Amino acid sequence: QVQLVESGGGLVQAGDSLRLSCAASGRTFSSYTMGWFRQTPGKEREFVAGINRNGGIIRYADSVKGRFTISRDNAKNTVYLQMNSLKPEDTAVYYCAADSSQFVIPRPTVWNYWGQGTQVTVSS
Repeated sequence: QVQLVESGGGLVQAGDSLRLSCAASGRTFSSYTMGWFRQTPGKEREFVAGINRNGGIIRYADSVKGRFTISRDNAKNTVYLQMNSLKPEDTAVYYCAADSSQFVIPRPTVWNYWGQGTQVTVSS
């Protein structure tokens, strides 16, 4: 069991940067693959980025490649999402997720644990 708490969302202008953090409870954080997803009203939750247990496998959605960076600090039980060059279309609720798989799977249905979400709003 792991509990996830996101932070760092907010209202920014296009071109600005934000860093989201996700703090995980428990002593087994390093055994989980971690990911970020986002969702807007009326749309399905979509994969943004994921990082496996030791950081050796990282995947990004095409829409964020080159702008977003996922990282993790296993000593701090925290995963980060650095978001640069933000666009209005990045506006969404961002969710942190954890999965016991050793792979990064972009389908939200396979992830076991979810945070409550943090709102990111990018104005034009």
